[in-house]
Amino acid sequence: MTVSAHGLDTTSGLTTAEAARLLAAHGPNEVGADRRVPLWARVAAQLRDPLIMVLLAAVALTLAIGDHPDAVVIALVIVVNTIVGVVQEVRAESAVAALSRLSAPAARVLRDGEQRRVPSTEVVPGDVVALAEGDIVPADARLTEAAALLVDESMLTGESLPVAKAVQPRQKADGVVQAGTVVLRGRALAVVTATGADSALGRIAALLRPRPEPTPLQRRLAGLGRVLAAAAVGLCALVFVLGLLRHQPPGEMGVTAISLAVAAVPESLPAVVTLALALGARRMAARHAVVRRLPAVETLGSVTVLATDKTGTLTQGRMVVERLWTPHSTATLTGLGYGPEGRILLDGAADDETRDLLTTAALCNDAALRPPTGEDGEWGALGDPTEAALLTASGKAGLDYERLREAFPRVAEAPFDSVRRRMSTVHRTPGGGLLVCLKGAPEAVLAPAVLAEPPELLEKTRRAAAELAAEGFRVLAVARRNLDRLPDPPEDAETALRLLGLTALADPPKPSAAATLAACRRAGIVPILVTGDHPATARALAVRVGLLEPTAGPGAVVGGQSLAVTDLAHARVFARTDPRQKLDIVQAWRARGAVTAMTGDGVNDGPALRQADIGVAMGRRGTEVARQAADLVLADDELATVVSAVEEGRRVYDNIRRFLVYGLAGGAAEILVMLAGPLFGLALPLRAGQILWINLLTHGLTGVAMGAEPVSPGAMARPPRPPHQHILGSGVWQRVLLLGLVLAAAALGAAIWARHGERPWQTVLFLALLAAQLGTVLGLRERLLNRANLFLPAAVLASAALAAGALYLPFLRDVLDTVPLTWGDLAAPAVAGLAGFVAARLRKRGI
Repeated sequence: MTVSAHGLDTTSGLTTAEAARLLAAHGPNEVGADRRVPLWARVAAQLRDPLIMVLLAAVALTLAIGDHPDAVVIALVIVVNTIVGVVQEVRAESAVAALSRLSAPAARVLRDGEQRRVPSTEVVPGDVVALAEGDIVPADARLTEAAALLVDESMLTGESLPVAKAVQPRQKADGVVQAGTVVLRGRALAVVTATGADSALGRIAALLRPRPEPTPLQRRLAGLGRVLAAAAVGLCALVFVLGLLRHQPPGEMGVTAISLAVAAVPESLPAVVTLALALGARRMAARHAVVRRLPAVETLGSVTVLATDKTGTLTQGRMVVERLWTPHSTATLTGLGYGPEGRILLDGAADDETRDLLTTAALCNDAALRPPTGEDGEWGALGDPTEAALLTASGKAGLDYERLREAFPRVAEAPFDSVRRRMSTVHRTPGGGLLVCLKGAPEAVLAPAVLAEPPELLEKTRRAAAELAAEGFRVLAVARRNLDRLPDPPEDAETALRLLGLTALADPPKPSAAATLAACRRAGIVPILVTGDHPATARALAVRVGLLEPTAGPGAVVGGQSLAVTDLAHARVFARTDPRQKLDIVQAWRARGAVTAMTGDGVNDGPALRQADIGVAMGRRGTEVARQAADLVLADDELATVVSAVEEGRRVYDNIRRFLVYGLAGGAAEILVMLAGPLFGLALPLRAGQILWINLLTHGLTGVAMGAEPVSPGAMARPPRPPHQHILGSGVWQRVLLLGLVLAAAALGAAIWARHGERPWQTVLFLALLAAQLGTVLGLRERLLNRANLFLPAAVLASAALAAGALYLPFLRDVLDTVPLTWGDLAAPAVAGLAGFVAARLRKRGI
């Protein structure tokens, strides 16, 4: 609920009774969580997946034919996949709960005429809260008193620069503070206007609640599951009817038909998918990308649009002075971050002017630098990031700001506010005089009332400031003068100053940003920039990182006010966006069929991170809300890690498709053998036990081992898969049929050869079909001699040994109804294995 501060007594605040009444009326100041979904409902949702339903039917079939080991294995796959899915869903829904933890744990309020510290959950509309440096604002509030108040709103707005607040602001938003923002400097009193769900955090929480849709892989596997289910039922009925027409015993044909139906379904597919995703997640973790939801691993490989935040993602996340301008020279500064490393490269010989400019900027300054601590070895800043950047620049000029402050102690100041837009300090000089130092926005400093400079110089400086601002810099003008006595008030000293020059500050792009975006484009991914910053700042960065051409027109950057009338899926740079608009941008791309990845670090990014196909949060500087809403967390805050993750996602998807070619081709070969065998005089080509044994050896260790195959060369040089492409699309199902025909022909040829030679043809057929499939799995490898996945050749050898055991171990011979083969009899299965290998190598391309 919104209340007005007008008429409230801010000296005494609410009474205890009034606060209790308002708390009962409006509820606690916390973000409410969604109603908990029962565990049984979560499990039921997982079991409704079509592929899982096929596996459930496979369990029933294997139990019906008495194949208890296979039934146990398939059931275990179902249980593991269901547990993983439920656990990941529960973890993802903790995003809203993180909002409550983000709120200030306590707040200082005026109650009954005295200041009290109360839990932030007890803050109510109408409360008068006291704010000071370092405080987290407990609720949305309107300022009634403010002194040099500077607030970091980046977590809510995405705006990289802190915002000055005032009781009588130039803009309405500058007179209010919002829940969850941080006070960087100054103090204030404010009347609470909104709490809980009505606050800024509450409104963002409401946007977080829509549930994400299935990933592309889940949609593709669901479609495949429906196809396999229908095919399995149809084949089961067809084989049973054909057997009866050939006067085969109904009981034997029923068991055979059920076994063939089970063989037609690659029941190890969930195990292959889980292993591939798990290995992908492990590889990503080694590359500083922590996966929170396993399906996200593959989804990254399908990403077609990457929406990236600016501050801390494409940029350093730290303000840096990059240019200096004085009336007689310009200078460029090198170096990143707050450390003193870097140089000042002068364009001219006026070194004294540059030094005077940076000395004044260091004195008219309330920030401090913090030397490196911990493992990162990076300098930090205390106070306004802009002022910290000025201190860093002075250090590059060889100045020690701490010694400067000792030599020129401050005796008075006129703090910055949003009305005056400048700050001045008065210092005692070593000679006993006074020095006035001033910095501020050019339009507030470059005026005859402030500077004692000729109009020509003022106009020249204004043009220089406009040019720097057009390049996306934040520009400050710096001036100073000497005084004999201290004026009262100190603001009266802000006249007749001498202009020293301009400082141009920016949050520079990371060294890897341009190369990362170029890599995205080579991989067919469309990068877009979505930021809460000013359009000029967004445009300048987009040009620097190659997202926009320098000649791009004004319409290349879409501002927040224009989003409603813009085709969002055609723009590439969005500025001044709020959380709702970020959500609209993601939804607009998804409506066009794109698979979207969204990066972010603030609370304002949470809804879009949750809505995107892949939400990517920053691990170091990101908020807890962003991390909980995301599918992927970058431990190193580097966008280049996303490109590495995309490569890993493509590897996973390629391996899943490679397994499907292998598994379905083998199943198709078994079906063709059973249907075509009788036409060649092979009345019952394979028995039920033999079919299941082939299925166990081919879809077991060898199939699962395919999920660990390394990435294909050139994976990042091709465009992503079309989002709506079937998992067997792009020629894969044709490859399955062709390979199935080759395998079936090779196996039947071996059986016919054995039958004409009066050899044990059924055992030869059994071994030939198994050998052909093992040859196929080796032939489908991208690189034959590759040590990256020794598990696969080891699995093939193990399967071959178990196949031999079926012929030469008495127990298995009795169960599978096979006979030992001589060395001469093994020639035909060996040729079938070679045929499978050659066919797979010839049709290797296109996975």
